[in-house]
Amino acid sequence: MKIEIQYIRYMPKELRSGVLYVSKEFNTAAHLCPCGCGAKIRTPLTATEWVLSVSERGPSLKPSIGNWQLPCQSHYWITNGEILWSTKWTSAQIANGRKQEDLRRKAYFDRDQNKQRSTLESLWNRLKNLFR
Repeated sequence: MKIEIQYIRYMPKELRSGVLYVSKEFNTAAHLCPCGCGAKIRTPLTATEWVLSVSERGPSLKPSIGNWQLPCQSHYWITNGEILWSTKWTSAQIANGRKQEDLRRKAYFDRDQNKQRSTLESLWNRLKNLFR
């Protein structure tokens, strides 16, 4: 199944099958679940969630999309404008995947906080040195 990209500002109320709607302004993407269940899938485009890349062949989202909260529990990749189906996960795999996502987010924000702290310490040290 192919999927094309359409850049928009606001998400339309009705989504078309085979279209990945992307709002750069709001850092989000949306599409209909490719299994045909009709669910609207939203993917935040941030460093801790999904990353969008676009090539001449089409859009790609990483990591995979696992719709664990939906009855279909579909699991797939959007790669170079195509839906690539992945394996269905067990409850244990889903729980482990969620745990890994939480750990990845924590590591990202801890790293960001450490960078900010380092920058503030550096500025403070420079100020102290000016008045010595």
